[in-house]
Amino acid sequence: MRAAIIHVVADAAVSVLVIVGLLLARAFGWLWMDPAAGIVGAFVIASWSYGLIRDTGSILLDMTPGAGTADRVRCEIELAGDKVVDLHLWRLGPGHLGGIIAIATNADRVPAFYRDRLARIPALSHLTIEVNREAA
Repeated sequence: MRAAIIHVVADAAVSVLVIVGLLLARAFGWLWMDPAAGIVGAFVIASWSYGLIRDTGSILLDMTPGAGTADRVRCEIELAGDKVVDLHLWRLGPGHLGGIIAIATNADRVPAFYRDRLARIPALSHLTIEVNREAA
């Protein structure tokens, strides 16, 4: 959807630039305005295209999300006095992350306890939580 919007907006912006360039070339005899408008339009489209490729490329290549999300997950769990033994996060789609978390705890806690704590992180859509009880 974003690609379609960027495509339409880029086409409209370049069309306006070309019309302005043609009007200025005709009104003032600035024949260089038409190619200048085309070059500026090419840079505008290239800039928007680069941003779109960068953002969608990370989704298509299943790149892991930034370290900030993993740190936040780890912090939410370790604030309760537990320890994150293993943590894997991956992108499921735009704005949605999946994860597998292994937790070591001395307390008598179930996975639902950690799901409630991690509900504060809206990007986490699908979690598998393993709770391992440590000997005190």
